[in-house]
Amino acid sequence: MNGDPWASLGTIRVRLIAAMAAALLPVLALGAIQTGLAFNHEAQQVRATLGSAAQRSAADARARMESAHILLETLAPGSVGFSCAQRLAQITERIPGYENLIRFDRTGRVACAAGSVPPDAERAARPWFRQVQESDELVVTRDPGAAYDDQPALMAVVPAYTAAGEFDGALAAVVSLASLQPNTTAAALPEGSEVALLDAAGRYLTATDAAAFAPVPEGWQDRTQSLGSFVWYAQVDGERRVHIAAPLVGESLFVILSAESPGLFSWARLNPLTGLILPLLTFALVLGSVFIAVDRVVVRWLIYLQRIAALYARGRLTVRPAQAEDMPLEIRDLAEAMENMADAIVGRDASLRESLAQKDTLLREIHHRVKNNLQVISSLLSMQQRALTDPGARAAMSDTRQRISALALVYRALYQGPDLKRVDLRPFLEELTAQLVAGESLHGPAVRTELHADTLMIDPDRLAPLALFAVEAITNAQKHAFAGGGGVLSVDFRVGDDQAVLEIADDGVASDQALAGAGVGRTLMTAFARQLRGQSELFRNAAGGVTVRLVFPTPETSTSHGQVGNQQVA
Repeated sequence: MNGDPWASLGTIRVRLIAAMAAALLPVLALGAIQTGLAFNHEAQQVRATLGSAAQRSAADARARMESAHILLETLAPGSVGFSCAQRLAQITERIPGYENLIRFDRTGRVACAAGSVPPDAERAARPWFRQVQESDELVVTRDPGAAYDDQPALMAVVPAYTAAGEFDGALAAVVSLASLQPNTTAAALPEGSEVALLDAAGRYLTATDAAAFAPVPEGWQDRTQSLGSFVWYAQVDGERRVHIAAPLVGESLFVILSAESPGLFSWARLNPLTGLILPLLTFALVLGSVFIAVDRVVVRWLIYLQRIAALYARGRLTVRPAQAEDMPLEIRDLAEAMENMADAIVGRDASLRESLAQKDTLLREIHHRVKNNLQVISSLLSMQQRALTDPGARAAMSDTRQRISALALVYRALYQGPDLKRVDLRPFLEELTAQLVAGESLHGPAVRTELHADTLMIDPDRLAPLALFAVEAITNAQKHAFAGGGGVLSVDFRVGDDQAVLEIADDGVASDQALAGAGVGRTLMTAFARQLRGQSELFRNAAGGVTVRLVFPTPETSTSHGQVGNQQVA
C-alpha cells in the first residue's frame, strides 16, 4: 500500500461518495433554503407578535392614563372640605394602581390627600405645576421634584377651577409604574419574554428581569415616535435577543419587550422536523448506502484480487481466485483475465528457463573448449621450450606459457563456477598463486607463500587483466628475489568501500637496478592497471624485498566482503 495519505483520495469509495454528494447537494441546498425561509418567517412572526404586544401594552397604559384623567376631572370640583382626605383614601383603596390622590391649592400647598405627601417649598415653581396652570389638559410627569411614592411612579395632574372659572389648584394622582407594566404571562407573548419601562433619556425605570435588556441604540426615540414601534437585536450575556420599543406616555415614557431570538442552528434543534434535518438525514443515509454498497460489491473483491496479484508477484503463479463465482460479472472477468495472465506467465517462464539453461550450457561448453585450447597451446609452448637451448628464449617462452595458463584458469573458473558472469576472486587467487609457485618449484628452491584475500565477486572483463597482473608480479619475484635460494612470497588482497588493493611482496634482496628497470613485465603491469582503471607502483619493503601494489576501483558487481585468515601453502 502507498504510504501517501493523499493517495486515499483517489479510491473508488471516495470518488463514488463524492459523485453522490455532488448529486444530492442541490437537494441539501434546497432544504437549507427552505429552512432559512422558515426561520426568517418565524423570526418575523416573533417580531410581529412582540410589536403587537408592545403597542397593545402601550395602548393599555395610555387607556389607564386617560382613565386617570377622567377620574381626576371628576374629582376635581368636589375635592375640598373636611371629608376630602377620607374620600380620596376610599378611592385609592377601591381602584388599584393609584398610590395616592392629592389636592393642591393655587399656591402648590397640599389641601388634602389620601396619603402622606412629601414637603416641597418650590412646588408652585415646578414645570409641571406651571404647565397645569397654563393648560387644561392632563399633565404627566416622571420628575415632580420630590419622591411621592416609595417605588417608581408617575404623577398625573389636572387643573381645578372655581365656579368663576379661575385656577384653583390641581388634583394629582400618583400612579405606580408597576401598574402600567404589561403582563409577561400573556398567551400572545413568546416564551421567555421580559418587559421594562424606559424614560426619554434611555434609562430603564422598571424591568421584570434587568439582565434580559441591552442598552438602547442611538436614535431609538425618534424611530419609535415616527414608526410607532422600533425593533433591534442585541447580545445579552451571550444570548441573542430581540427588543421592541413603543411609546407609553407622550415622549417621556416607553415600554420595551425583550424575547429570545435563537440563531438558525439552535432554532433547528428546537424544530427537529424542519426542512434542514430531513435533507441532512437523507443525505447521510444515501452516502452510507453508497459506501456499504461500494465496499461489499466492488472494493472487497478488488482487495481480494490485489492479494492474488501480490502472490503472483512473489512467484506463486499456481494460485487461483477460488471465490470468483461470487463476484460481479465485470470483476469476475477481471479475475479470469488475471488467471489467464498467470497461465501465460507460467508458460513463458518455463520457456525462458529452458532457453536460459540451454544458453548456460552452451556458454559453459564454450568456456571449457577455450580453456582446453589454451591448455593445448600451453603444452605446445612447453614442448617448444624444452627444445630451445638459449636461456633467454627459454625464459621468454616460460613467461608466455604462464600467461596463457592464467587465461586458461580464468575460463575454467567461469565454466566451473555457479555464475557465468561473476567469479569469486579469493579462491581464484589461491589457485593461481599455487599453480605459479608449484610450476617453478620443480626448477628451483622451494618458496613458501602467505596468502590473505577478501571475498570479491568480479566479472571476466576485470578478472583477466587482474590475473595477468598477478602473473607478472609473481614471476618477477621468482626470477629476481628467489634466484639464489628460497624465501617467502606474500599475496595480500583487501577490499574497501570504493577500492580494492592487491599487494604482492617478497623478502629477497632487491637491487636499485631492479627497482628502476623498465622491462616487459613492468610495461605489462602498467597496461593491465590502466585496463582496470587503477594505478600500480613498485617499491622496496621493510624486509628488503620488493612490493608490487595495484589499486583499482571496486567493481559494482561486488558482493559482501568476507575475510579469511592467513593461509600458508608449502
